[in-house]
Amino acid sequence: MTAPATAISPGLTVRGFTPPLKLRDFKLIAFDMDSTLISIECVDEIADVVGKKAEVAAITEAAMRGEIADYKDSLRRRVALLKGVTVADMEQVLVERLRINPGAAELVRASQAAGLKVLLVSGGFTYFAYRVRDTLGIDFVRANVLEIASGANCGELTGRMVDQTWGDICDGAEKRRTLLEVASLLGIEPSECIAMGDGANDLPMMGVAGLSVAYHAKPAVREQAMVSIDSGGLDRLLEVLR
Repeated sequence: MTAPATAISPGLTVRGFTPPLKLRDFKLIAFDMDSTLISIECVDEIADVVGKKAEVAAITEAAMRGEIADYKDSLRRRVALLKGVTVADMEQVLVERLRINPGAAELVRASQAAGLKVLLVSGGFTYFAYRVRDTLGIDFVRANVLEIASGANCGELTGRMVDQTWGDICDGAEKRRTLLEVASLLGIEPSECIAMGDGANDLPMMGVAGLSVAYHAKPAVREQAMVSIDSGGLDRLLEVLR
C-alpha cells in the first residue's frame, strides 16, 4: 500500500518518511537529464530542425507517461525520424535551446560539498549529456550515442544509435543497473543513493534508491516517489535534506 503524501510546503510533498533527512547520510545522487537537469527533451528539439517535432514529441510523451511499454522501441522510432539532421543543427539546439534547470547547479554543489558523487544517467544523448556534465561538474555519465556519418556540415545523423560496451540503449532497466553498478564501484549500498527523475523510465532506478525524488513529474512518477517537487527548482530537495 502506498504511503499517503504530506505537503511540507507549497509544491513540495513527501511520503513514507518524516523530514528532514541528513544529506551526508547519502553517498550518490543520480539524475535523469531531459526535463530534470535540463529544460528540454533533446530528441524533440532536434526533430524540430527537420519539421518532425510534433510526431516525435507525441512518441516521447506517450513513453514518459508509460503508455509505450518498450522504451527502446520508442527511442529507435524517434531517432529514425532524425535521419539527416546535421551536427551543426544539434549544436544550434545545444546553444539556443538547452538550459540547465533552476536549482540544478545549487543542488549538485551542495551534494558534492556533503561528500556525494553525482551520476547523470539518461535515455538521451551523449552529445548533450557531456556538455551538461562539464557545466555542472558531474562525476559519472551514461547516455546513448547517436550514429553520425560524414557529411558536408560536420556530419549528419544516420537515424541509428551506436552500441556501447555496456549495451545498446539506456532505458529504465539500464538506468537501474547503472545506479547499482556505480554504487558497487563506490562501495556503497543502494539505500545510500538518491535518484531523481520525471518520467516512467526513471521509476526502476528510483525504486532501488534509498530516496526517490520526482521533479515536475508525470502523475505515475509523483505517486511513487518519496519526494515530489511540483514547483520551484531542483534545489528544493535541500528543504528535505539538511
